[in-house]
Amino acid sequence: MRRTTSILGSAIFLVIAPGLIAGYVPWLICRWRMSSPFVDSLPIRVIGGLLIAAGLPVLLDSFRRFAIEGLGTPAPAMPPRSLVVTGWYRFVRNPMYVAVASLIFGQGLLFGNVGVLEYGFLVGAGFYGFVLVYEEPTLQRTFGKEYERFCANVPRWIPRLRPWDPAG
Repeated sequence: MRRTTSILGSAIFLVIAPGLIAGYVPWLICRWRMSSPFVDSLPIRVIGGLLIAAGLPVLLDSFRRFAIEGLGTPAPAMPPRSLVVTGWYRFVRNPMYVAVASLIFGQGLLFGNVGVLEYGFLVGAGFYGFVLVYEEPTLQRTFGKEYERFCANVPRWIPRLRPWDPAG
């Protein structure tokens, strides 16, 4: 029952939080219409598309891991029972936040919208503050030495080049 609840809770939270932050708000800003503040630069738009293509699978995989491995959700109301240190978490401690930022910045570049890029910086600053003030202290209290070891081996924002092996 816990796994089913975790999967359902994660799916709902995925639609509400990242769906709103990385989908609906950028759409409100630019209506997903191409504009040309970058002088219609094809390379910039391609980079934007690549950021979107890279961010979406990372986000979906991270949510799946929270539900199936962590037996919880990313939502503070139903946190995981286990610390998730597999998948993208072997490269970076916050793959969901990195993925959401990638989706927002990707849309800003793809659609050539400075407002979406500015919004991305605001969201990134919000993520940074939330992680430092709430998330990391909470994880430290909850998982103790296991979380300390994770933090000592996996960077917060910039992914490692090689995956960390928690068994090693």
